[in-house]
Amino acid sequence: MPATRTRPLPASLLDWGRPRLRDLPWRATRDPWSVLVAEVMLQQTQVDRVVPRWKRFLERFPDMATCAAAPVGDVVREWSGLGYNRRAVNLHRCATQVAAQHGGRLPDDLGALLDLPGIGPYTARAVLAFAFERDVAVVDTNVARVLARRTGRRLTAREAQSLADAAVPSGEGWAWNQVLLDVGATVCRARSPHCGGCPVADGCAWRGEGDDPARGSAGVSVAQPAFEGSDRQGRGRLVAALGGGDVPDADLARVMGWPDDPGRAVRVALGVADDGLATHANGAWRLPG
Repeated sequence: MPATRTRPLPASLLDWGRPRLRDLPWRATRDPWSVLVAEVMLQQTQVDRVVPRWKRFLERFPDMATCAAAPVGDVVREWSGLGYNRRAVNLHRCATQVAAQHGGRLPDDLGALLDLPGIGPYTARAVLAFAFERDVAVVDTNVARVLARRTGRRLTAREAQSLADAAVPSGEGWAWNQVLLDVGATVCRARSPHCGGCPVADGCAWRGEGDDPARGSAGVSVAQPAFEGSDRQGRGRLVAALGGGDVPDADLARVMGWPDDPGRAVRVALGVADDGLATHANGAWRLPG
């Protein structure tokens, strides 16, 4: 079924969704920095884990200027435990660049946002929609899944974005995107979707029957490799340990969980350093200054 023939999402979705919006703390603010921190944290981290850490992070770094002025190691230390710690480095780089080039104010232009470190198409549009209330479509894995299932086939990234852009009601960018995100997260779920209670089931080409068109569609996440015993686990252990002080070379393999494989520990630790999360000097590993 061509994307152009897909039945548009009904504007009545707003009436269904407004009273059902999840009570998430970042939805109560339009502060661009607070919104950006939430969106970066929510990349690959579950909502219930983000809520307390978002609040704590903003207490430590309440604005971009504070973050930019702090050593990157302090930002990584505050981030530790959320996983994918490179996000913290990119957030610090973003704050530093905004301080240098935009007077400490996050720009409200798509092109300027995309030029900042760590901000891709999704995050840039999320900032525009949720901080500046622009009528742009935000397509994360949940929204991409809704669109693919409604269309009944796998979508390219361009097709998914085009369908989403066309659906945003004028003047309702903030609410529309929040509602659609919640539909994907709580109703049109990856597993056990509630098709019977879905507010956009009318016009959906899939409705839970046959192969799921969302599998393999652009923007829809796939299962992650096992975390236990992975390089990601070792990286996280090292960064967490560095938050408490230097790690001598002699302790590296033990700290990373591979006491019998020091070669692997060094290889992975070098990758951590390449990502800006650690430095090595005088026989020890430490957070960057």
